[in-house]
Amino acid sequence: MNRRDFLKGTAVAPYVITSAALGNAATPPASDRITVGFVGTGGRGGDGLIVDFLQHSDCQCVAVCDLFQDRREKRAKQIDDRYARNTAGSYKSVAMIADFRELVARKDIDAVCVATPDHWHIPVMIAAARAGKDVYVEKPLSPSLKQNFLARKVIRETGRVFQYGTQQRGANHVRFGCELVRSGRIGKLTSIEIVSPSGSPGGVATEMPVPGAFDYEMWQGPAPLRPFTADRCLKPGHWHIYDYSIGFLGGWGAHPLDVMDLGLATPTVPVEYEGKGLIPTEGLFNTVMNWEIHCRFADGLPMTFKAGKSDSTKFIGTEGWVQVRRGGIEAEPASLIAGLEPADRFGSFGAKHARNFLDAIRKKAAPESPIDSAIRTDLISHLSNIAVRTGRKIKWDPKKETIVGDAEAAKMMSRTMRKPWDHFA
Repeated sequence: MNRRDFLKGTAVAPYVITSAALGNAATPPASDRITVGFVGTGGRGGDGLIVDFLQHSDCQCVAVCDLFQDRREKRAKQIDDRYARNTAGSYKSVAMIADFRELVARKDIDAVCVATPDHWHIPVMIAAARAGKDVYVEKPLSPSLKQNFLARKVIRETGRVFQYGTQQRGANHVRFGCELVRSGRIGKLTSIEIVSPSGSPGGVATEMPVPGAFDYEMWQGPAPLRPFTADRCLKPGHWHIYDYSIGFLGGWGAHPLDVMDLGLATPTVPVEYEGKGLIPTEGLFNTVMNWEIHCRFADGLPMTFKAGKSDSTKFIGTEGWVQVRRGGIEAEPASLIAGLEPADRFGSFGAKHARNFLDAIRKKAAPESPIDSAIRTDLISHLSNIAVRTGRKIKWDPKKETIVGDAEAAKMMSRTMRKPWDHFA
């Protein structure tokens, strides 16, 4: 019996006491709403996911968790104010939590959205899934392939719904372009070209005092202990520091790579990776940027993955090509997309993706961005990173799920994690 079934069958009052607790024409009663907690409420978690989920009346945002006290307070007020407007009265019911373990342990939460720095994605996700929560996890998956595989194992064991934060997958123009490829409208695929925004150099490495009301020890978590600096913990710093991330190879690359995954008739990953990139040697930021990776699938299909100014996924076939971007679609011949409505506004992607996640929970069905697609696209980013850092061709065995012929490179599939978080390694 889940929380909603329990509430329907007892006289216990709903967990949220408002004038709308019993529902109305636009809002289901509390017992029918999916309750959601948010771990990591900075820009992506707060300005993105919270806004997205607040647009759906059949869910209730009930808790926020962040290691910055001011973020907890800001996001709780953001949610309270929205619900107060909806109920034409005062509202103050959102829990503010510092430790994610307290949030995932709550019995009144059905689903957890994870938008922490990358190195915390998998530990929080696993804890939530094992606690019986469905999970929405921002991209990229993690800084470690071994962590990714553990996450997949846990999702399969627990049967929880997993939605990956590749929100443009549900955009109409993206789905249309990928269907053109899958249905053979451009003929047989001859090559694929992926472009993603590059990373960034810089970052001030000078140690400074840890600000009050911020738990820096917990923020570091499984990552190595380092001196505090604002550029390490605040956006965009942790996106570009190898202790926590593989940079935009994964953080931005996840989006155009996900479009490729959706467009392939049989989704798979390349088996060879070779290329170059720039690793900054000055400043705090040290993830790969300006990369160009040449890949080959098992059937010989070539793919290039390189850094650029924007994002795009170009499928080239014997009878034409289709190029999909977050902001639009192009094709040759142009007749392939004649009559297609303009691309969805980017601002609508997130709400639609949240809707898909909520529907999957209700129907106990697979969402549009499941764990297996997340594993495949993050795998390409990781193997590209390893190819750049070793300077060698990387060969992947998709059956054994390991790098072959290079023991040193294979060791880079995992990372050492600090105690007490090492059981997530």
